[in-house]
Amino acid sequence: MPNPFLARLPLSRSGVDRDYISRARPALYDELWAEETTRVLPLWDGRTLARTDEQGAPALDLRPAAELQTAVVRIYLGRTTVESDREPAGSAVVASVLTDAAAAELEPDESRWVTLRDVATTVSDRDAGLFTEALAIANWHLSHPYSPKTGEPTIVEQGGWVRRSPSDGSEVFPRTDAAIIVGVIDDQDRILLGANARWAKKMYSLLAGFVEPGESFEAAVVREVFEESGVTVTDPVYLGSQPWPFPASIMVGFLARVDASSSPELRPDGEEIVDLRWFSREEIARGEVGLPGSSSIARAILEEWYGGRIEGGS
Repeated sequence: MPNPFLARLPLSRSGVDRDYISRARPALYDELWAEETTRVLPLWDGRTLARTDEQGAPALDLRPAAELQTAVVRIYLGRTTVESDREPAGSAVVASVLTDAAAAELEPDESRWVTLRDVATTVSDRDAGLFTEALAIANWHLSHPYSPKTGEPTIVEQGGWVRRSPSDGSEVFPRTDAAIIVGVIDDQDRILLGANARWAKKMYSLLAGFVEPGESFEAAVVREVFEESGVTVTDPVYLGSQPWPFPASIMVGFLARVDASSSPELRPDGEEIVDLRWFSREEIARGEVGLPGSSSIARAILEEWYGGRIEGGS
């Protein structure tokens, strides 16, 4: 039975077979460039090209391989499992990270270069999955050009999914940083939201934090909520997860109830969280505070508690 919560997570969608076995082929890119249906997803400064498809819907503007012969880094993303108005199912897709000059030559109109946040909720499952995958792996390449063991520049291998040190052969693999995010519910069925020091006034969201080494997701929920609010929660319930490649996270969503024996006093840490408030559904419906954007798992968790779509917000 489909999980309705997962349908609220736009960056968890996909229409791609990652085809990991093909990454090891020595002549992979020569073979892909020989296929007429191979397409390239250009990436520049975290953005890619957008277009409008035959039905008038937003779509990624994938380009024939012949149009992009060079790149800073190439990453084989896999083969599509659904067809679009331009590409049949089974088309290979390669992400190409471009220099400023190459991006300007390909498309000088910067308004056509869009971020993942711009299009996350409007493009198809296939395009959302491709863009999320491409951005996440490209961000990893950007932050890992050198071997952590030897300090040497590494060589990109395995279709863009491994970087190897040339002197000792040690390999570096992509990593994803796990972070929990939790909707905390009290005995009046209100939800706890916090204002972050980095955000604009009246912007509130759920409490979240990175999972520490040797820590379970559930233990991280209890620890992070207490550190940021002084509230003790119990029985965290897993809802779902969503990749968040800004730059390299996966957000693991939970609901949790306040421990009845804990202190009711809210204590924001004063550094990251500067204000905390309990909100009823009626208060959320009035739209008096800014809420997380519709591409985030925070919004999905809020709507899970709320019982439906919340109008407005960021």
